[in-house]
Parts: sequence; C-alpha cells; structure tokens
Amino acid sequence: MIRLEDIKTLFFLGIGGIGMSALARYFHSRGYHVCGYDRTPSDLTRELEAEGLAVIYDDDPEIIAHQSDIINPHTTLVVRTPAVPEDNRIYTRLREQGFDIRKRAEVLGLVTRAQKALCVAGTHGKTTTSTMIAYVTANTPSADTSSTGINAFLGGISLNYNTNVLIDPQNEYVVVEADEYDRSFHHLTPYISVITAVDPDHLDIYGTAEAYREAFAHYTSLISGALVMKQGIALEPRLQPGVKCYTYGWDNAHNIRIGDGQLMFDYVSPLATIRDIRLGVPVWVNIENAVAAITVALLVGVPEEQIKERMASFRGVLRRFNIHVNTPRVAYVDDYAHHPEEIATAIDSIRRLYPERRLIGVFQPHLYTRTRDFADGFRRVLATLDECMLLPIYPARELPIPGVTSEMLIEKTREGDERMKVVEKTALINELKKHVAESPSPVVILTVGAGDIDRLVPAITEALK
Repeated sequence: MIRLEDIKTLFFLGIGGIGMSALARYFHSRGYHVCGYDRTPSDLTRELEAEGLAVIYDDDPEIIAHQSDIINPHTTLVVRTPAVPEDNRIYTRLREQGFDIRKRAEVLGLVTRAQKALCVAGTHGKTTTSTMIAYVTANTPSADTSSTGINAFLGGISLNYNTNVLIDPQNEYVVVEADEYDRSFHHLTPYISVITAVDPDHLDIYGTAEAYREAFAHYTSLISGALVMKQGIALEPRLQPGVKCYTYGWDNAHNIRIGDGQLMFDYVSPLATIRDIRLGVPVWVNIENAVAAITVALLVGVPEEQIKERMASFRGVLRRFNIHVNTPRVAYVDDYAHHPEEIATAIDSIRRLYPERRLIGVFQPHLYTRTRDFADGFRRVLATLDECMLLPIYPARELPIPGVTSEMLIEKTREGDERMKVVEKTALINELKKHVAESPSPVVILTVGAGDIDRLVPAITEALK
C-alpha cells in the first residue's frame, strides 16, 4: 500500500455509499484532498459536494486524466467499493495506470490500528447497535468546540447527529460497523467487538453456512480486548490469550415494561445493575441492542448515569424502524430489513406496538442471489403479513438470474391470493391509499428493503398523512 506520509489525495470509487462517504468525510476532515465517483447523484453525494468534496457522475476516464496534478499514482490512494463493477471505465483506467487501489475495509483497517476500535459485527443489528455505542460512549463536548465526542463509522445516518461519520481527534476510541460482506471485517483490528448474530447471508460470496460462520470465527481471533457475543448463537470464538468473552441477551433485561409509548427495563449483568433504563426508540428489538451497547459502555468506563441519559435520548438511525406516520387510522413504519430474520423481527416489533391493527407490508427484495438463496425464508415470513405487496427485485451489483423474480416469492404461498401481489413502484402509493381506505379497521404500513425503496418514503408519508 502507498505510504500514508505520501498520500495527498484519496479518490473514492462509489463515494455515495453510506460506508464510503463516512471514510471520505473522515479523511477530508484531516486535511486530505478527497474526491470520487458515483453512478448517480443522491442526498449523500450532494451533502459531500456541499462540504467541499468533488464528485463526478460520468465514468469517462478523461475527466480524471485532466486532473493529473491532483490524481496521480504517486500521491493518490484509490478506495473502491465492490458495488463498482469491474468494467467501470474509470476503474479500468486507474488499474492500467498503476494506482494503488484498496477496498474500503483495508483503509478502514488502518484507522482501527491507530485507535481503540469498538466494533459491531453480525448478520443483523449492526447499524443500530454501533450507533447506540457511539452515542452512549461519546464524551460530552465542551461549549467551545463542535466536536462530537467520539469517532465513528456507521452504516446508517444517526438521527442524533444527522450524519454517518463522527470525528473527534481528542478521543482515543473509534466505533466501527464491521461488515462481513466479502470478508471485509478481516481487515479490522477490534479492541472490543460485539457479535449480534451469525445467521447465514451473502451466500454468493461464502457458498455455505459453514463458511459464513468460519469467517466470524476467524474475525474473533483479531480482537485484542474483549468479545461481547449474543447468547446462543452458533459460533465458537477463537480468542487470543487474555481476551475476555461476555455474553448478552434477554437474560440481561429484567422487569421489562411497555406502554404509553415508553419501553423501560433493568439492565442486570456481572458488570452492573442499572435500573429503569428507558429506550428513546421504544422498539422491542432494541432491548437486546441496548443490552449489547450498555455492556460495551461499561467496559470502557462510561458512568451509569450517562448510560441512562443517553439511552433515553437516543433517537435511532435513519431507515431503522422509523415511524413516519402515527394516527388512530394509520401508522407508517420504514425499515432497512432485507434478510428473512430481519423482516421477522420488524414484524414482531410492530405486532407488539400495534397488536390490534392490520399489517400491510411492502417488500423490495435486494439482490437476485439473496432472493434465490433465501426464497423459502422470505415466503415464510411474508406469509405472516395480513397483506403484502412486492416490488421488483433491486439488482444492485448483480445481473438477472433466470427464474429469480419477486413473483417466485408468491408461487408457494397464497397462490392466486390477492393479499400478496407484485406491484410496480409507480403504482405503489395508489395501492396503499386504496388499501387504507378500504380497510375496515386501523392499519400499519411497513416498507422494508435495502434497495431504493427509501426514495419512496417521503411520498408515502405525505400520502398517508
């Protein structure tokens, strides 16, 4: 890798991704010249441009050829996301000219070796748990600084900070969401790591469930301080000598109380007993996320009173169980869930919050391979909805696979039943308005998916209000 002291410019291929934009902001804040390419403009890329980062949307390599004084093989480190295809013309030109091109995870690994990294890995719950840890462990910034009190690279937009990257040069800790895709988390050096789940995913990369779990086992060998692992998951950690292991789960949440829009519980573990913790985002699944975050906070010495205050004022993460409409007639929840178990968790939380209402789900499958590999799981979970609308599959980085469609998720459940059908995005809002108008009782609308379904959220919110 090009030496850090020689780097003047970082060029990000896929700079509009949530993780890539966080790393770009981090280096920009440290005085590097940062620029990048993305396929289409988005809210994130526009924010980056407003902050002074140059973004191009055309993969014509001549654009960067005219900037050789800034972007050249001797002083530029190229950071690439796997979402950028191999035949991208800028990527091809950079390879031909001998640029040092690294995955985001490799560059993030440099950061984790320079600071004490508090990492969160696992199939589900990474973003919410890591965002909780960042907020709960952050030092209170002094009045004369804009510092956030913590360094963090998050997989979603923190609603407390309205950003996905937090920077404080004075803080020794950095919170990192450890992504298992393409074994990216093997480049990290965690000081403390949470592992939330090891339910198989990304089988297009790993091939088998065993290989997927093996990747997590290897990841645990990289931890230098402590592992905080969810109880009962199918994982045999390989910890270095001296690394401690703590388990967490429902056993640590006592006296759970839910009602009047509030959720409270007592945290009980060998580390501490903290009574009357109130969740600022009163969602059932957040109890376990909170228990994990509290455990990490205690391990790094956060006072109990700060833990209670921050948990109560935690606002959550954009697209992680956000309630956009909440009236006696209709509630609207949007969630990033894209794995059968994640969708099941979202449905369970809604059933607990709104036990008397009909639940109408809108699901946009993400990736052809994931839809194929987990088709039975999707069918099983979607069948628990009172009504379900499926959008066409969001391909992301993949080409179509013959026979793999959203329609295939209907074929073996409720075949011919109008309660489950495929709709186009352009027709979705009218379909939802029709369902709400014709429902004999109050309803909850749930939209889930990791594709571009989030771009419909403002219009759906406005229509349902």
